[in-house]
Amino acid sequence: MDKRVWLFDLDNTLYNAATHVFPHINRSMTGYLQEHLQLDEQAADALRVHYWQRYGATLSGMMRHHATDPGHFLRQTHQFPELPRMVMREPRLRPMLKRLSGRKLVFSNAPQHYASAVLELLGIADLFDDVFATEHARYRPKPQMAGFLRLLHRHRLSPARCVMVEDSAENLRAAKMLGMRTVWVNASARWPAYVDVKIREITDLPRILARQH
Repeated sequence: MDKRVWLFDLDNTLYNAATHVFPHINRSMTGYLQEHLQLDEQAADALRVHYWQRYGATLSGMMRHHATDPGHFLRQTHQFPELPRMVMREPRLRPMLKRLSGRKLVFSNAPQHYASAVLELLGIADLFDDVFATEHARYRPKPQMAGFLRLLHRHRLSPARCVMVEDSAENLRAAKMLGMRTVWVNASARWPAYVDVKIREITDLPRILARQH
Protein backbone atom coordinates (compact mmCIF):
# COMPACT_ATOMS: atom_id res chain seq x y z
CA MET A 1 0.00 0.00 0.00
CA ASP A 2 1.31 3.43 -0.95
CA LYS A 3 2.11 5.36 2.24
CA ARG A 4 1.96 8.74 0.52
CA VAL A 5 -0.64 11.20 1.81
CA TRP A 6 -1.85 13.98 -0.46
CA LEU A 7 -2.93 17.22 1.22
CA PHE A 8 -4.93 19.31 -1.23
CA ASP A 9 -5.90 22.92 -0.79
CA LEU A 10 -9.39 23.65 -2.14
CA ASP A 11 -9.89 27.13 -3.60
CA ASN A 12 -7.80 27.88 -6.70
CA THR A 13 -6.16 24.46 -6.37
CA LEU A 14 -8.85 21.84 -6.94
CA TYR A 15 -10.98 24.34 -8.85
CA ASN A 16 -10.96 27.95 -10.02
CA ALA A 17 -12.41 30.12 -7.27
CA ALA A 18 -11.09 33.39 -8.68
CA THR A 19 -13.86 34.00 -11.22
CA HIS A 20 -17.01 33.76 -9.10
CA VAL A 21 -16.44 32.53 -5.56
CA PHE A 22 -13.63 34.74 -4.30
CA PRO A 23 -15.23 38.01 -5.47
CA HIS A 24 -18.41 36.95 -3.63
CA ILE A 25 -16.47 36.13 -0.44
CA ASN A 26 -14.52 39.37 -0.63
CA ARG A 27 -17.73 41.41 -0.95
CA SER A 28 -19.29 39.51 1.94
CA MET A 29 -16.28 40.05 4.19
CA THR A 30 -16.08 43.73 3.31
CA GLY A 31 -19.76 44.05 4.13
CA TYR A 32 -19.24 42.29 7.46
CA LEU A 33 -16.45 44.70 8.39
CA GLN A 34 -18.61 47.65 7.37
CA GLU A 35 -21.49 46.49 9.56
CA HIS A 36 -19.59 45.36 12.63
CA LEU A 37 -16.77 47.93 12.68
CA GLN A 38 -18.84 50.89 11.42
CA LEU A 39 -16.55 51.54 8.45
CA ASP A 40 -17.30 52.84 5.01
CA GLU A 41 -16.84 50.43 2.11
CA GLN A 42 -13.39 51.67 1.07
CA ALA A 43 -11.97 51.49 4.61
CA ALA A 44 -13.54 48.09 5.23
CA ASP A 45 -12.15 46.66 2.01
CA ALA A 46 -8.67 48.00 2.78
CA LEU A 47 -8.76 46.50 6.27
CA ARG A 48 -9.96 43.15 4.89
CA VAL A 49 -6.99 43.02 2.52
CA HIS A 50 -4.57 44.14 5.24
CA TYR A 51 -5.63 41.38 7.60
CA TRP A 52 -5.51 38.79 4.83
CA GLN A 53 -2.00 39.82 3.83
CA ARG A 54 -0.70 40.05 7.41
CA TYR A 55 -2.28 36.96 8.95
CA GLY A 56 -3.15 34.71 6.01
CA ALA A 57 -6.89 35.19 6.61
CA THR A 58 -9.15 38.17 7.30
CA LEU A 59 -10.75 36.20 10.12
CA SER A 60 -7.45 35.98 12.00
CA GLY A 61 -7.17 39.77 12.08
CA MET A 62 -10.78 40.14 13.16
CA MET A 63 -10.31 37.68 16.01
CA ARG A 64 -7.04 39.23 17.12
CA HIS A 65 -8.06 42.88 17.00
CA HIS A 66 -11.85 42.88 17.41
CA ALA A 67 -12.69 39.70 19.37
CA THR A 68 -14.88 38.54 16.49
CA ASP A 69 -16.71 35.25 16.97
CA PRO A 70 -15.27 33.02 14.23
CA GLY A 71 -18.36 30.88 13.79
CA HIS A 72 -20.56 33.92 13.25
CA PHE A 73 -18.07 35.50 10.86
CA LEU A 74 -17.82 32.37 8.71
CA ARG A 75 -21.56 31.75 8.64
CA GLN A 76 -22.22 35.32 7.55
CA THR A 77 -19.46 35.55 4.94
CA HIS A 78 -19.83 32.08 3.37
CA GLN A 79 -23.47 32.09 2.29
CA PHE A 80 -23.83 30.95 -1.31
CA PRO A 81 -27.39 30.64 -2.59
CA GLU A 82 -25.99 30.47 -6.14
CA LEU A 83 -23.04 28.15 -5.39
CA PRO A 84 -23.97 25.50 -8.01
CA ARG A 85 -23.69 28.18 -10.68
CA MET A 86 -20.38 29.48 -9.30
CA VAL A 87 -18.42 26.22 -9.11
CA MET A 88 -17.34 25.04 -12.55
CA ARG A 89 -16.75 21.28 -12.69
CA GLU A 90 -13.60 20.12 -14.52
CA PRO A 91 -14.37 16.72 -16.10
CA ARG A 92 -10.73 15.59 -15.93
CA LEU A 93 -10.44 16.23 -12.18
CA ARG A 94 -12.07 13.08 -10.82
CA PRO A 95 -10.15 10.65 -13.10
CA MET A 96 -6.91 12.46 -12.23
CA LEU A 97 -7.49 12.13 -8.48
CA LYS A 98 -8.42 8.46 -8.80
CA ARG A 99 -5.10 7.80 -10.56
CA LEU A 100 -3.09 9.11 -7.60
CA SER A 101 -2.15 6.33 -5.21
CA GLY A 102 -2.21 7.03 -1.48
CA ARG A 103 -4.60 8.73 0.94
CA LYS A 104 -6.11 12.10 0.04
CA LEU A 105 -7.17 14.86 2.41
CA VAL A 106 -8.44 18.38 1.82
CA PHE A 107 -6.71 21.02 3.96
CA SER A 108 -8.56 24.31 3.56
CA ASN A 109 -8.78 27.67 5.30
CA ALA A 110 -12.47 27.67 4.40
CA PRO A 111 -15.25 26.55 6.76
CA GLN A 112 -16.47 22.96 6.73
CA HIS A 113 -19.94 23.60 5.30
CA TYR A 114 -18.55 25.48 2.31
CA ALA A 115 -15.66 23.09 1.59
CA SER A 116 -17.94 20.05 1.71
CA ALA A 117 -20.50 21.71 -0.58
CA VAL A 118 -17.83 22.56 -3.15
CA LEU A 119 -16.42 19.02 -3.14
CA GLU A 120 -19.92 17.63 -3.73
CA LEU A 121 -20.45 20.02 -6.64
CA LEU A 122 -17.10 18.99 -8.12
CA GLY A 123 -18.15 15.35 -7.86
CA ILE A 124 -15.09 14.33 -5.86
CA ALA A 125 -16.20 14.34 -2.21
CA ASP A 126 -16.02 10.55 -1.94
CA LEU A 127 -12.36 10.49 -2.97
CA PHE A 128 -11.13 12.19 0.22
CA ASP A 129 -10.65 10.61 3.63
CA ASP A 130 -11.24 13.90 5.42
CA VAL A 131 -11.88 17.60 4.97
CA PHE A 132 -9.71 19.47 7.46
CA ALA A 133 -11.36 22.89 7.55
CA THR A 134 -10.58 26.03 9.51
CA GLU A 135 -12.75 24.92 12.44
CA HIS A 136 -10.56 21.83 12.86
CA ALA A 137 -7.46 24.04 12.91
CA ARG A 138 -9.12 26.04 15.71
CA TYR A 139 -9.21 29.01 13.35
CA ARG A 140 -5.42 29.05 12.94
CA PRO A 141 -5.28 29.11 9.14
CA LYS A 142 -2.43 28.29 6.84
CA PRO A 143 0.36 29.39 6.77
CA GLN A 144 0.29 29.30 10.59
CA MET A 145 2.04 26.18 11.83
CA ALA A 146 -0.64 25.43 14.43
CA GLY A 147 -3.13 24.29 11.79
CA PHE A 148 -0.59 22.04 10.08
CA LEU A 149 0.36 20.47 13.40
CA ARG A 150 -3.26 19.80 14.35
CA LEU A 151 -3.87 18.07 11.01
CA LEU A 152 -0.75 15.91 11.44
CA HIS A 153 -1.81 15.00 14.97
CA ARG A 154 -5.43 14.27 14.01
CA HIS A 155 -4.39 11.81 11.31
CA ARG A 156 -1.18 10.60 12.99
CA LEU A 157 0.90 11.58 9.99
CA SER A 158 4.61 12.04 9.53
CA PRO A 159 5.34 15.16 7.45
CA ALA A 160 7.77 13.11 5.37
CA ARG A 161 4.82 11.10 4.06
CA CYS A 162 2.85 14.18 3.01
CA VAL A 163 2.66 16.01 -0.31
CA MET A 164 1.08 19.46 -0.03
CA VAL A 165 -0.63 20.67 -3.22
CA GLU A 166 -1.40 24.40 -3.08
CA ASP A 167 -1.79 27.60 -5.06
CA SER A 168 -0.34 29.65 -2.17
CA ALA A 169 3.45 29.86 -2.06
CA GLU A 170 3.42 31.00 1.58
CA ASN A 171 1.47 27.94 2.61
CA LEU A 172 3.95 25.73 0.79
CA ARG A 173 6.84 27.43 2.56
CA ALA A 174 5.32 26.34 5.88
CA ALA A 175 4.73 22.81 4.58
CA LYS A 176 8.34 22.51 3.44
CA MET A 177 9.62 23.73 6.82
CA LEU A 178 7.79 20.79 8.38
CA GLY A 179 9.41 18.37 5.96
CA MET A 180 6.62 17.86 3.44
CA ARG A 181 7.05 17.63 -0.31
CA THR A 182 5.42 20.55 -2.09
CA VAL A 183 3.51 21.04 -5.34
CA TRP A 184 2.72 24.58 -6.45
CA VAL A 185 -0.26 25.14 -8.74
CA ASN A 186 0.81 28.33 -10.47
CA ALA A 187 1.38 29.54 -14.00
CA SER A 188 4.18 32.03 -13.26
CA ALA A 189 7.83 31.52 -14.21
CA ARG A 190 8.95 31.86 -10.58
CA TRP A 191 10.11 28.70 -8.80
CA PRO A 192 10.90 29.21 -5.09
CA ALA A 193 13.43 26.92 -3.45
CA TYR A 194 10.77 25.39 -1.19
CA VAL A 195 8.71 24.19 -4.17
CA ASP A 196 9.52 20.66 -5.32
CA VAL A 197 7.10 20.43 -8.24
CA LYS A 198 5.31 23.19 -10.17
CA ILE A 199 2.25 22.67 -12.37
CA ARG A 200 0.07 25.10 -14.29
CA GLU A 201 -3.19 23.38 -13.33
CA ILE A 202 -4.19 20.53 -11.07
CA THR A 203 -4.90 18.06 -13.87
CA ASP A 204 -1.22 18.23 -14.90
CA LEU A 205 -0.20 16.47 -11.68
CA PRO A 206 -0.01 12.79 -12.82
CA ARG A 207 1.83 13.70 -16.01
CA ILE A 208 4.46 15.72 -14.14
CA LEU A 209 4.92 13.01 -11.52
CA ALA A 210 5.30 10.32 -14.22
CA ARG A 211 8.03 12.40 -15.85
CA GLN A 212 10.01 12.35 -12.60
CA HIS A 213 10.12 8.56 -12.37
